[in-house]
Amino acid sequence: MAVFKVVEIGDPVLREKAKKITKITDALQQLLDDMAETMYAANGVGLAAPQVGLSKRVIVVDAGEGLYQLINPEIIEARGNQMDREGCLSIPGIWGEVIRAAEIKVRAQNRDGKTIVIEAAELFARVLQHEIDHLDGILFVDKALKIARIEG
Repeated sequence: MAVFKVVEIGDPVLREKAKKITKITDALQQLLDDMAETMYAANGVGLAAPQVGLSKRVIVVDAGEGLYQLINPEIIEARGNQMDREGCLSIPGIWGEVIRAAEIKVRAQNRDGKTIVIEAAELFARVLQHEIDHLDGILFVDKALKIARIEG
């Protein structure tokens, strides 16, 4: 496995709409594993392929619910609102207050290509929404009501 360099704000790939995955390959499964390793090495809770410089609709998430490796994820249902502080591995040293749906349903393919539906709430829902936004070229700072530098 490998740990990727996380690209930072200003890299054009972060503003692109990522390309849909049409075939499950060994290389794609290796990418999922390498992205998970990269996320854990950076002490993150989520990572999208554009953050490692790849325009692919792939995310990995572990917000305390275990590791999810998702291909072509899409939000199919959203309810309620929650506001909380977010940061991003691609925007180091910055946080922002962002309003997101409190509960969501996401349809995606797992690493084997099987279609799954995930119901998520609270932090898990927030992280999924944040990472899916990355696949559409949207960064949390685009939605933040308040932005501040992290002191320390």
